[in-house]
Amino acid sequence: MSQIDAGWGAGPSGRYEELAGRFRPVFGEIRSTAVARDAERRLPHAELGWLKEAGFTTLRLPAEAGGHGASLPELFNLLIELSAADSNVTNALRAHFGFTEDVLTAASAEWRTRWIARLAAGETVGSGVSETGPAKVGQFDTVVRRHGDERVVDGRKFYTTGALFADWIHLSAQDEDGAPVVAAVPTRAPGVTIEDDWDGFGQALTASGTARFEGVVLAPELIKPETVRFPYAMAFFQLVHLATLAGIARAAAEDAARLVAARTRVYSHGNADRTADDPQILAVVGRVRGNAYAAGALVLKAAEAVQRAAEAVQLGGREAAEPVTALADVEVNQAVTVVTNLVLEATTVLFDALGASAVKAEHGLDRYWRNARTIASHNPRIYRERSVGAFAVNGTRPPREYRVGTA
Repeated sequence: MSQIDAGWGAGPSGRYEELAGRFRPVFGEIRSTAVARDAERRLPHAELGWLKEAGFTTLRLPAEAGGHGASLPELFNLLIELSAADSNVTNALRAHFGFTEDVLTAASAEWRTRWIARLAAGETVGSGVSETGPAKVGQFDTVVRRHGDERVVDGRKFYTTGALFADWIHLSAQDEDGAPVVAAVPTRAPGVTIEDDWDGFGQALTASGTARFEGVVLAPELIKPETVRFPYAMAFFQLVHLATLAGIARAAAEDAARLVAARTRVYSHGNADRTADDPQILAVVGRVRGNAYAAGALVLKAAEAVQRAAEAVQLGGREAAEPVTALADVEVNQAVTVVTNLVLEATTVLFDALGASAVKAEHGLDRYWRNARTIASHNPRIYRERSVGAFAVNGTRPPREYRVGTA
């Protein structure tokens, strides 16, 4: 690690550098082609394959099960580093890491054992939760019906982030009576179609488009015995977004510094014969880097709260851990608007340190703001601020679940 890189701060544990060293060469390869992939809309199939081969997808599994036994602060710091390489790749793995937490906290020992083995073998999971149809809040149009000893799935999902790259889709649906059903659907099962039709102006390479299920037959063992998610799920999934934002800001700061150092042309009304010596330019670079540093520090602080929630669940179970998991939600929510503002500002003002050539497509600097703005538009931050205010004034715990649908 260079002296400049060390300025991002020490990792969250004594072994972090050793753990991160395993993946940084892969991060470097991913970053080296990020601009070209964004310009060409080339999905990161190969890049996700490299991470799988390096064991990145098994970070949270116990060492005795073939994983790395990473703590949540270690995981989130690695997600910041991966996001600095390409935030699309992090987002494509968000559902996988969430599914892993579901497995680790599952009440069913049989389900837990079966899926730990699959995850340890390198199998990955994408998202199949959100819908854009007319279903009401708290309900799904995707239905799992009984057909003899089997179950049959019909429906359509959107925002299926990561599913196109994965072996499985983590499906949320309901049965014929409207009761919730959670299942793991093989992405290559007959009747499953996954489309790359996500057309957002940012995070374009996450394959967050449509998945269709037409008469998909599921074995009983693929239906999860319990339908609730892990107790700290809301905090966890939101913190993945915040780690992604922090990584975007870090990459933007590093690019700004690199491009300023390389500039040979100056303005006649500038402050120095070299752009790299102009105090106003250096102040802008410093501001961008400071924003990125603060965003990362907030993520790691909130990750400590999520780690405490995970430990409380393991030690005392879901109900006993409720106060700790609620505080994890509060701490993450407190960070949402601050991190978002820091990153959106950093990805905008970086252009003030550079000349007109900075807007050339070859640099791809616009993708930082586009990606950050897209991520920030998920799970609206205005509601997070309100829930924090309700907690601070009235002691009201944040909602335990967030769903979208018609009223």
